[in-house]
Amino acid sequence: MRTTTNLNANWKYKKNNLSISEVKNTFNEWIEINLPHTWNAIDGSNGNDYYRGVSWYVKELIISEDEIENRLFIEFEGSNSVTDVYVNDIHVGQHKGGYATFRFDITEQLFFGEKNNIAVKVDNAEYPEIYPLRADFTFYGGIYRDVNLISVNPLHFDLEDYGSSGIYIEQRDVTEKLAVLNITTKLKSKHIQKQKARLWIEVLNDQGQVITYQGKEVTIEKKQDTIETEVNLDNPILWSGQDSPYLYYLKVSLQQNNDTIDQLTIPFGVRYFKVDPEEGFFLNGKHLSLNGVSRHQDRKDKGWAISKENHREDMELIKEIGATSIRLAHYQHDPYFYDLCDQEGMIVWAEIPFITEVSRAENPEENAKQQLVELIRQNYNHPSIFFWGIQNEIQIDYGNDEVARKIVKNLNKLAKEEDSTRLTTMANVLTVQDTDEYNYITDIIGFNKYYGWYMGKPEEFAEWIDQYHEINPNTPLSISEYGAEGIIEYHSNDPKVKDYTEEYHALFHEKVWDIFSKRNFLWATYVWNMFDFGANIRDEGGVKGRNNKGLITYDRQVKKDAFYMYKAHWSNEPFVHITGKRYIERSGDTISIKLYTNCDEVTLTVNNEEVETIKVENKIIEFKDISIKADMNLVEVTAIKEEKTFKDEAYFIKVTDEPEYYKAPVDNVGENVQNWFEIPEIDESEENVEVIIPEGVYSSRDTLEELMSVEEARQVVIEVMGDLTVIPMYGMMKNMTVDTLAKMDQESAMFNKARINKLNENLTKIQKLAKIKK
Repeated sequence: MRTTTNLNANWKYKKNNLSISEVKNTFNEWIEINLPHTWNAIDGSNGNDYYRGVSWYVKELIISEDEIENRLFIEFEGSNSVTDVYVNDIHVGQHKGGYATFRFDITEQLFFGEKNNIAVKVDNAEYPEIYPLRADFTFYGGIYRDVNLISVNPLHFDLEDYGSSGIYIEQRDVTEKLAVLNITTKLKSKHIQKQKARLWIEVLNDQGQVITYQGKEVTIEKKQDTIETEVNLDNPILWSGQDSPYLYYLKVSLQQNNDTIDQLTIPFGVRYFKVDPEEGFFLNGKHLSLNGVSRHQDRKDKGWAISKENHREDMELIKEIGATSIRLAHYQHDPYFYDLCDQEGMIVWAEIPFITEVSRAENPEENAKQQLVELIRQNYNHPSIFFWGIQNEIQIDYGNDEVARKIVKNLNKLAKEEDSTRLTTMANVLTVQDTDEYNYITDIIGFNKYYGWYMGKPEEFAEWIDQYHEINPNTPLSISEYGAEGIIEYHSNDPKVKDYTEEYHALFHEKVWDIFSKRNFLWATYVWNMFDFGANIRDEGGVKGRNNKGLITYDRQVKKDAFYMYKAHWSNEPFVHITGKRYIERSGDTISIKLYTNCDEVTLTVNNEEVETIKVENKIIEFKDISIKADMNLVEVTAIKEEKTFKDEAYFIKVTDEPEYYKAPVDNVGENVQNWFEIPEIDESEENVEVIIPEGVYSSRDTLEELMSVEEARQVVIEVMGDLTVIPMYGMMKNMTVDTLAKMDQESAMFNKARINKLNENLTKIQKLAKIKK
């Protein structure tokens, strides 16, 4: 009978690139740790170079002689990113990829009844064939999820099927009256001879009661076999999102010689759905607004090595805001978190890390395909997953665009072959044109758009969304990312783009949500991001090593004002929230008090004197020109909903001059975000200069990487735009053309028309062919 033993405790660890013989001779001197673990918990989010290389983990293990007839597998639920496993100095396998479960059969290398040495080499260095190659988040190294030892009979449910359970529940046809399920069971045998067994399948309700069952005699004539069984559920209770995330349990037993030799119990839910290009997402025949957030899996001082309690806390916060959907970006997440999504009724977009840059390896799609198969097979039975994401912003890699297009098409084909019951999707970078074929490869589409931060104004979302929908009326559209930086130390009474204040962060989301909420044809929208996260390449707004677009801080300690804006619109839990509480010192004789609430009526009291009562109409209330006195002022609000009272309070101090620490250390507030380095001055009158670009010369049509690789062109770029290679984000920008970057950031001093003209005036003097000959 199968047993699973957790191996997280009592490992030895050393950060060093050693040989296996060196490991054997020195591991007694290493530091002791427990898993999960990452060596980048601190340096992965502090803005300095973080360690990307090899570390070793070693553990001693005694296997009972009672196990000698069984097969033993070591299972890793997440180890980033190249993992080599040794048992008693013998290499048993290598896994490439940092996010999926993988297992190795270690039976033949074990000594039963004796001490065994398990050594694991983990390397998070950049490998040209392993995704992701580059992205706007930290690639934390280490064994950062659980490790288990699984003991099974030589005949068992397949443990070597890309880390899956070996059992697949296909929902062939589901209605309120009948659910037709096809159960695929993959068996693995270590015996050579023909043998018989009995497959016993039971479906249990949420109380553990058997509601239907089937038995099937099977003959295993080879080392691997697949058994198909059909099960019908009459009048099923449907998995209906947060309204009713009802779970059944499939108990599958393998019996032989009057013994149960293997057994698994798999939770599952039955449901049907569709996405309509005009009306959005429907679950079990009912429209459901997918008010979504995106999530990265790291947190402060832990990186990716987080606990189940951390996962549960994240889920509780996502539930509190009232989100109905989660985009689990940009890779496969912990199996436990998918379980939570099932249990809590979240609609999930799951994806692989085919992101930003295409591999230049001999077979650039091999690892992407592997990670997609792992994602789908390991998570096939989760009712919360509705969408398989096959790429994110891969179009940034203009230097390899044709290869990218081919891979995207092949990944979509592979996803449909692996699972025909769900929809494929992807997140296009904002520069993809509305009629590009990328819009039509997957079943449905998402766009990462940053009007109001990297480009333009928040109000421009409305024009673009309507234009896209008019051009592509049959293509279901989502906004897969949108957001702005919000740093809780910075505040302003007059918030603007690029001031990094909490006030602009909230105002941005107010404006954007107002646009999205009026367009029911959007099948989903996903805030980028639910939580601040580690992005070591960033140095922005005075905060290093972080992406600060989250609605909650990296340490999960502070819910920013924008969190409550969404809670007011999405959640049915009554509350009232005073914004700007961290903006304590205020200048002037009067201030404005803004509230977010989903209550019906709000009363404002200042310094124990009632000021005004207002009926709530649009979840946002602003009391203007409220007089304050010198020193401390107490502001209280009382909200009423369904005859119940809800309160909040804040303190503000009247000052002559607001402190400088409320201002972010940035220039050009009010312009779009730039790239954190000194930009040379140019003659702005050159905006109207017409530059002709002939064939065979360098120009803004070339990628940054190509321009910076040719010394003469490089000097021109530095003279006109500065040394782009020192930008923390250069690695993500290098495969984009200058024209593409200009389209993304048209209003900034960095990419304005005058600067592009000046660049082309000088670059077009450099012949490409002449350079090649030299």
